[in-house]
Amino acid sequence: MREVTTPEDMRAWSRAERARGRRIGFVPTMGFLHQGHLRLVDRARERVDRVVLSIFVNPLQFGPTEDFAAYPRDLGRDRRLAADRGVDCLFLPETTALYPSDPLVRVAPGPMADTLEGAARPGHFAGVLTVVAKLFHIVEPDVAVFGRKDFQRAMLVRRMAADLDFALEVDVAPTVRELDGLALSSRNTYLNGDERRAAVALSRALRAVEQAWRAGEADPKALERRGMAVLNAPGVTPEYLALVDDQLRAVARADARTVVAIAARVGATRLIDNVVLGEGVASDDAVRT
Repeated sequence: MREVTTPEDMRAWSRAERARGRRIGFVPTMGFLHQGHLRLVDRARERVDRVVLSIFVNPLQFGPTEDFAAYPRDLGRDRRLAADRGVDCLFLPETTALYPSDPLVRVAPGPMADTLEGAARPGHFAGVLTVVAKLFHIVEPDVAVFGRKDFQRAMLVRRMAADLDFALEVDVAPTVRELDGLALSSRNTYLNGDERRAAVALSRALRAVEQAWRAGEADPKALERRGMAVLNAPGVTPEYLALVDDQLRAVARADARTVVAIAARVGATRLIDNVVLGEGVASDDAVRT
């Protein structure tokens, strides 16, 4: 596994590989890798010849009261996991390499970022899209793979790539879950034992919505009430449960393309999850952690 730290070296490696006729896949992460990230590597490997994984905790996407300093980091472990999974190039830029000064020009995400996570975390998606745009320009991949757990982020990145004519494909991979349904997330490490057990309420609420939809209920308000009845569990503070389309717009009637997005606090930890109606919460990619 090649390891590079500067944009110049990353771009040179990628261009050399492309000159040899090799397609480049890219998995951007903030590190503290888990099986969800590694499944993204696997998915990229199915599509390309060389896989780049980046680790960068992006300060632009954290609000003033959020957990930038506390965000979990373990670079030694990340290196081992990436190498064992067959990553070809590990990109580890320093903050000063990506942001030599405070960027005056940032990517404005538009109205797709005004709801759900964007409403809860003002400025978050401008920070996300700015760093993703920079990474796309540096790595120059043919395919970039994102997880569907961060559904709004994935849809915004896909829309940015289309609107700004990035010469790449944005692939969105299914959510990887633990055996009890909890979506894998680096923030799960913040949960103590009682909180970890309570956190299953998110996937149970999504499952309840889908079951009601499969039984014939298509009214979004009725489905939201069904999900919130499950999400309002001991130890869980719901933030939202919404039914939207792939442009993050509220739907008038739920169908097999509708996304159910959810966010809640479990203790001090904020968790998100979602499901596409018709696909279910249970996953063939469930793992024991």
